[in-house]
Amino acid sequence: MSERYSFIIRVPDEPGALHKAAEIAKRHDGNINRLQFDRRIDPYTVFFEISATDPAYSDMARELADLGYLRTSLKPLSFLKICAYLPNEAGALFDFLNFTTATRANIAYIDFDDSGKHPERLTVSLNLEEDAAVDELLQALRSRYRLEVLEYDTTGKHLDDTVFYLRFAQEIRGLIGDSEDTFLLRLLGDINHIVQELQGLGKDPKMVFESIVATGAALKKTSGAGFYADVQRIPLCEGHEVLCFQPPCGGNIFLVQAPGERVLIDTGYGIYHPDIRKMLSHYLACDEPGIGRIVITHGDADHCGGAGCFDAPSFVHRGTVEVIRETNRAYGSSSEGSILESVYTKLINLFSSFTPPGRVEILPETASGHEGIFPVIARLKVGALEFEVLEGLGGHLHGQVYLLCRESGVLFSADTLINFDHLSPERSVYNQLAVFLVTSVNVDSDVVKKERKALIGIASELRSPDGRDCLVCGGHGPVSTIRDGKLVPHGKVERYLPG
Repeated sequence: MSERYSFIIRVPDEPGALHKAAEIAKRHDGNINRLQFDRRIDPYTVFFEISATDPAYSDMARELADLGYLRTSLKPLSFLKICAYLPNEAGALFDFLNFTTATRANIAYIDFDDSGKHPERLTVSLNLEEDAAVDELLQALRSRYRLEVLEYDTTGKHLDDTVFYLRFAQEIRGLIGDSEDTFLLRLLGDINHIVQELQGLGKDPKMVFESIVATGAALKKTSGAGFYADVQRIPLCEGHEVLCFQPPCGGNIFLVQAPGERVLIDTGYGIYHPDIRKMLSHYLACDEPGIGRIVITHGDADHCGGAGCFDAPSFVHRGTVEVIRETNRAYGSSSEGSILESVYTKLINLFSSFTPPGRVEILPETASGHEGIFPVIARLKVGALEFEVLEGLGGHLHGQVYLLCRESGVLFSADTLINFDHLSPERSVYNQLAVFLVTSVNVDSDVVKKERKALIGIASELRSPDGRDCLVCGGHGPVSTIRDGKLVPHGKVERYLPG
């Protein structure tokens, strides 16, 4: 029975090299499902996905390894930049290159001009796979030439684009910590697949790689000492209030506080959890935030990725459970088969230390009524307030829900209704990285428009008992009210910085 397997191979820059790999696949009845090679990115690295039987896959892997093609390790190459002074005689360069070839050094840069200021000086940059080979090469060269070592690096930071994927893998390793080479190789294959897809849509492949690294780097930079949040604290009725926390990246976290109970609506990224606990303790003036329940609006990592870090049950739609289980934010939608969505989900979960709900309470699946176009699937009491749980139609994400409290004039609109105009520039830049990588953060844009119009209609007609306009608590940006059809921030917004 055939299975689908992936290979990453490094082919020599010579005619027929790729043909040899294809011949091995053909000889073992391997059906090539995907192939990607782009000299502009990396002149040696080729990605294959092949359908074959398990014995055939093993034979193909062995033969590719025997050829020296199969990539099984992502150990950083050593980078060496030297100046060697050659004799002014025929064959001098040939003799020098005999030493570099013997140690399997890959030349990245070479410069020599006998009419220049230093007519005998050859400057060369080399990549070598083994540290021992560097010592061997230097020892051999020093026995023959006057030599200057200009740079020597074993971290991979100085590698050039002739080994682009290796250099990129080291950047990813720096963001997620030490990982097994087999894991990183699979991840590289997935990343290459979305590069291939986005290239087909006219996107610059280098921009894809840069956006991926920028996403992970932003999360790492803004956690711990770099964490901050913009905070609103809004009274609802006697003894009840809602706090909105906007972390540096990703979705909002809301705390609804009532006498004797605290309920969290969404949790932010898992990577922020230690920072979020400190922030909650600061605003609640206690060591432990004492969260009794969590309500998850949808399955994106920035909304539920820290739920499992809290010792509290999480109330979720069954669709959210499936999105998490499938590791595909497009699950249950017309774009479910999108490689962009599935790989982005893996990447953001990895970068953000995704820790999904551990104690799950599935919301009811039968509607008890409707609020406009939205089925009402549950009612949750928080102190004296009752929230209707409205089932979304799947425009942004399958399984997304909204929370509506008519008596206090509050609508938690998740990622369907957002005050984009008042996002900070840094948050806007971060959000655009996801838009670039998946082309749209909504799995069905037409349905989102319908849902957004319906939510604006509900919020526009709703008032609190004291006459205040409905508070729209969006998945990103400040808590707002609607004026002249636009979302306007409500009340004071303060900046939280860890002490």
